[in-house]
Amino acid sequence: MADNTNRIAGTANLTVDGKSYMVAGDFEYNPSKVTRQTLSGQDGVHGYSETPRPGSISATLRDAGGLTVADLNDMTNVTVVTELANGKTVIGSSMWTIEDQTAKSTDATIEVKWEGQRVTEN
Repeated sequence: MADNTNRIAGTANLTVDGKSYMVAGDFEYNPSKVTRQTLSGQDGVHGYSETPRPGSISATLRDAGGLTVADLNDMTNVTVVTELANGKTVIGSSMWTIEDQTAKSTDATIEVKWEGQRVTEN
């Protein structure tokens, strides 16, 4: 068996409330808790403002049997767990889907984005 200790990218296994989904690609996550904006005036940089932001997880899923767009759209209080090739586990708690989920027949994919108050990486 090959030694994968140097592998840092390439795979993502995703579950939502314990149900596995096929990840076709474009997995992303953001555990940031705040967004900062620099505040400048005519006399120089004054500092920054800071506002809370939701954590997010997004992925392009494969439109496989048992998956429906309606089920994705109905997600309002789910736990999203992803295991990455680099050994990290990303967990989103109490998440909901945002934006429209649209199935593409040419490659059987659906882009999905979840947001919530907490995304952690371990």
